[in-house]
Amino acid sequence: MKLAGVLLTIIVSVILQVTLARYTVGGRWVFDFVLVGVVFAGLQWGPASGIVGGTVGGLLQDVLAGQIVGVGGLAKTMVGCAAGLIGTQFVLTRPQARTVIVAAATVLHRIVMLGLQGLIDQRWSGAPWGAMLAETGINTVFAFVVFQMTASLPGVVDRRRANRRSGLSKRQW
Repeated sequence: MKLAGVLLTIIVSVILQVTLARYTVGGRWVFDFVLVGVVFAGLQWGPASGIVGGTVGGLLQDVLAGQIVGVGGLAKTMVGCAAGLIGTQFVLTRPQARTVIVAAATVLHRIVMLGLQGLIDQRWSGAPWGAMLAETGINTVFAFVVFQMTASLPGVVDRRRANRRSGLSKRQW
């Protein structure tokens, strides 16, 4: 069940990333919904799920974006494992706390990506702090919405089931 949940989360986040990436304004809006999916999987199901989600999501994103295959996979695997370890060490039930983890994971992911690309290219291109801040903000807002929805979804389902019961049930008589 965990593997199916992780793969479904990663596939949905990759589809969202690919679908919404074409609507960005001149490439100024940078976001990484796959990273949010990886952190979600790591926080929800543990470090092993973060590793699997990071590997699959990162490799899919590398192939679809035409980048060097494996760099994004390695960076997302490291971030997914770290998010899973933090999720097992601390009880993070509120969406606000999980959102802070996504913000930190976004910054860590960007730094790891810059470092790996610097090692491959043998030159340091510098850190685009403005783009990193914008990406952190968009990822954080998206993660907050996702975490709020997943926190409130079980209550909605229970309320709908209670409202669907017929008026002549045995409990009322």
